[in-house]
Amino acid sequence: MDTLPLLYTYRRCPYAMRARMALLQAGVAFDAFEIVLRDKPAELMTLSPKGTVPVLRLHDGSVLEQSLDIMRWAFATNGDDDGWWARAQSDENLALLAACDGPFKQHLDRTKYPERFGESAEAKALHHAQAAEVLLRPLDRQLQRAGQLGGATPCATDIAIFPFVRQFAAVQPVWFEALAMPALQGWLGGWLSDGLFTRAMCKLEANRAVAFPA
Repeated sequence: MDTLPLLYTYRRCPYAMRARMALLQAGVAFDAFEIVLRDKPAELMTLSPKGTVPVLRLHDGSVLEQSLDIMRWAFATNGDDDGWWARAQSDENLALLAACDGPFKQHLDRTKYPERFGESAEAKALHHAQAAEVLLRPLDRQLQRAGQLGGATPCATDIAIFPFVRQFAAVQPVWFEALAMPALQGWLGGWLSDGLFTRAMCKLEANRAVAFPA
């Protein structure tokens, strides 16, 4: 029997969340290794010296080091019959994903961890506002036209962006709830209660490879 793909992951990392959700949605069986940030396994560092997760070791020994590559592989492996990856390739969705992984993530980090960047309270507030402008407003506008970024049904872009919006909303939840963005807020709430997210967030024993629950 072939060895299952092994995903090095960290439960709260949004990049790892999107990878786990994609693997589960695509129906790909995999083992998972929950890392301890201060005690990263030597095997991970050998496979990927960058030392960040997710990293997926495939059954043939090849390695995928980027979350989007893992998502693409997951949906391609089982043929993407439901079009999750295909619907993500629209110009609008690609632009939203680029905003999420680029300027939004930069503003999010400086909002959530201002001490890491030596940011003042004023700068933190500015980054918080800019994060909303670069992603949340265009995301809300697109969601007003349909409940999901895939249209009537979700696509890979939904699960790629959702973990980062979740993280941002948690920084100042009262502020987020007061936004005049009901489409965005409804979308986030729906994903927070979605079974796919619940399954992806199951707790694993750290520092050992285990079969990830299907």
